[in-house]
Amino acid sequence: MGFERIPIQRVTASAYVIPTDCPEADGTITWTSTTMVLAEVTAGDGRGLGFSYADASAAAVIQRVLAKEILGLDAMDTHAAWLAMIRSVRNMGRPGIASTAIAAMDTALWDLKAKLLGVSLARLLGPCRDRIALYGSGGFTSYSLEKLQEQLGTWSRQGLRAVKMKVGTEPTADAMRVSAARGAIGSEVELFVDANGAYTRKQALELAEAFAADHVTWFEEPVSSDDLEGLRLLRDRAPAAMRIAAGEYSYDVPYVRRMLEAQAVDVQQVDATRCLGITGFMQAGALCAAHMIPMSAHTSPSIHVHPCCALPAMLNLEYFHDHARLEHMLFDGVLDPVDGSLAPAFDRPGLGLEFKRADAKRFAVQGG
Repeated sequence: MGFERIPIQRVTASAYVIPTDCPEADGTITWTSTTMVLAEVTAGDGRGLGFSYADASAAAVIQRVLAKEILGLDAMDTHAAWLAMIRSVRNMGRPGIASTAIAAMDTALWDLKAKLLGVSLARLLGPCRDRIALYGSGGFTSYSLEKLQEQLGTWSRQGLRAVKMKVGTEPTADAMRVSAARGAIGSEVELFVDANGAYTRKQALELAEAFAADHVTWFEEPVSSDDLEGLRLLRDRAPAAMRIAAGEYSYDVPYVRRMLEAQAVDVQQVDATRCLGITGFMQAGALCAAHMIPMSAHTSPSIHVHPCCALPAMLNLEYFHDHARLEHMLFDGVLDPVDGSLAPAFDRPGLGLEFKRADAKRFAVQGG
């Protein structure tokens, strides 16, 4: 049985800067906007979209470098396109901006392929579950105690079984802020903290003990994610009920492998919008399964819900305040949590998203 070839005909990229709803901060940086880079790929009568949260320069990499590598390729040959893009950025340096550009393109190619086949991306990838557990994520260090409690408390009342807050800007105040958060969510909801690498090893060890008093079960990037020895130290020394998580800054699969081989984490985080798209995310999932370490998807819920349903090693998906808000603003078809989890729309092809071009136009900084 033969299949008609469907050549890729057009590639476009654009970038949008969307202000946050208030100033935000974590343990190491502050910000007032989020940049989304959108890739669109056309073949036959289908158009796929993918996006990453990166600098607008990633859109230029897509237009100047990646587009010419995939034009004319068969839209069904997603892995061939991925390899061609990987090769094309060898001399410019793959980790960082180039990886986020490839991530947006790879996701667009998978979205296109699923649309041409008339199936959801989750169905195309082969689901092993029909939904993935979420945890609410925000609790920025720039928030007042009242705003922190209101946000986390709202998520707990809406049925999310875990919530995460930022720590690290003022280490001496963090135990008090964590206690306030626990008071807002009650005893039945898991409480996670994320230091974004702000602590020293000794600070992190001391605060792990303090956080345990409020039953914190997840300590994310207590030290820099590049400090694999420090993460291993925290994993060995932290209270038994507290998982050490890191990996969101993996820009390729070898980085994930090094973290796993160092036995640095209890939970391996991976972000498809950084780690080379759906293809890279699925490869990372296979590595986690081989190492018997659970994997967690970092942010971007509208993308991650699909591969999260196709990977046995998946633990949960981060329902990040900024991205959940932005995706509702810029796309039709964005799904809301139900009973603490997110389920892909199996009856809609691809990612199930349509870009709201007219609504996004005022945020455009490149293309669009």
